[in-house]
Amino acid sequence: MAQPDTAWDHHPEPLAVASAPVPEYGSGSLADLLPTLAAGLGVPGMSAAISELTPADRNCVFLIDGLGWEQLRAHPEDAPFMTSLLATSRGGTGRPLTAGYPATTATSLASVGTGLPPGAHGLPGYTVRNPDTGELMNQLRWQPWAPPGPWQPYPTVFQLAHEAGVHAAQVSSPTFENTPLTKVALSGGTFLGRLPGEDRVDLAAEQLAAGDRSLVYTYFAEVDGAGHRFGVDSDAWRGQLMYADRLVQRLAEQLPPRSALYVTADHGMIDVLFDEEHRIDFDEDWELSAGVALLGGEGRARHVYAVPGATNDVLTCWREVLGEQFWVASRDEAIAAGWFGPRIDERVYGRIGDVVAAARDDVLIIASQREPNESAMVGNHGSMTPAEQLVPLLEVRS
Repeated sequence: MAQPDTAWDHHPEPLAVASAPVPEYGSGSLADLLPTLAAGLGVPGMSAAISELTPADRNCVFLIDGLGWEQLRAHPEDAPFMTSLLATSRGGTGRPLTAGYPATTATSLASVGTGLPPGAHGLPGYTVRNPDTGELMNQLRWQPWAPPGPWQPYPTVFQLAHEAGVHAAQVSSPTFENTPLTKVALSGGTFLGRLPGEDRVDLAAEQLAAGDRSLVYTYFAEVDGAGHRFGVDSDAWRGQLMYADRLVQRLAEQLPPRSALYVTADHGMIDVLFDEEHRIDFDEDWELSAGVALLGGEGRARHVYAVPGATNDVLTCWREVLGEQFWVASRDEAIAAGWFGPRIDERVYGRIGDVVAAARDDVLIIASQREPNESAMVGNHGSMTPAEQLVPLLEVRS
C-alpha cells in the first residue's frame, strides 16, 4: 500500500496568528490596574476594569521590573514574603495579570501609567519606527528624541487623580525624574527621587499617609538588570529577588490605615541559550534581511519594516523561515487579532511593523552588529508566552 505524502512533516504550517495568547486587555492587564484603583478613589472617568479588586482609600503600586509570575512561583525560598502573598493575587483569586504586548518595560510602564493599551498610548515596542522621520526610536531611552507630548498625548492616571484631589506621588530613582518616558507614562502629582531601596519604600509609606485619598507608585529595577546580564535563577538574580522581597515586606509593615499595597511587574523573563539554534542572527541571515529597511522591537518581539513594495515578500519569507517558532503576522493581522489592544490610534499605526514576529519557543532574533548589547543578554522577554506575559498582583491591606 502506498504511503501517504509526508512532505507536510518537513514543511509544517506556520503558527496561526489567532493561536497567540492575547493579553487580557479590559479585564486583567496592567493597563487596567490604575484605572481600577482610581475608580475606587472616585476619580471621574475611571472604571473598575479588574472586577476582583476592592476599593481602598490609599493605594500603593510597587512595580518590580522583570519579576514575572512564573519566576516568583519558581523561587519560594528566595522570596518567602511575596510567596506568602501569592494567594492574594488579583483580589484573592490567586491569578496573575497579563502585561500586554510586547511584554517590555517602556510599553508596560506606559500601560500602567496611562491606563491604556499599547495601541492607544503609542509605545508599542522597545524600538519602533517614527513615521515622521523614518528612523528607529528607542522608546526606553527616548533616542533619537521626539516631542513627548505628541508622541503620547493622553493624560496619565496620576494627573487625573491629582486633578480630582487625590494625593498622587511617584517614588523612584532620581535618574528617572525628568526623562521623557516618565513624562509621558508616570507624571502627575509629586515625583520624589530616592536611591536606596529602603529609603524609597519608607518614603512611599509616608506618601500614602499624606492624604486621605492617595495613589502612590514606587519601582525597583535591579531584578530585571540581573536577569538580563546573568539570567533568571543566577546567583545575582536570586540575590536581587531576595532584596526585593525584603523591600516589599518593609513597605507592607509600614502601611497606614485604610491602605492597599499592590506588588506587580512589567514583564517576566526567560533565558535563551547561546547557540545558532536558539539565537538567529538577522545580521548574518540573508533570507530574513532581504527587503527589510529597518529591524525594530527586540529579540522576542520584532517589528519588521519593509522597503516599499516588499511587505508581502518579507511576510512570506519570515513565515517560511520562522513560522514554527514565532507567531508571524502582518501589521493588520496583528491589529485584528488584538495584540496591541482593542483599538489602534491613527498616530500609532505606522509605528507598528509591516511584519510583527512574536516568539513562542525559547529563541531570539538577534542582530549582532546593530544591537551588540541586546544580542549578548542572557535573560530576554517581549512575547506572549506565560513566562514573559504573566505578572503578579500581590495584595496587602491595612
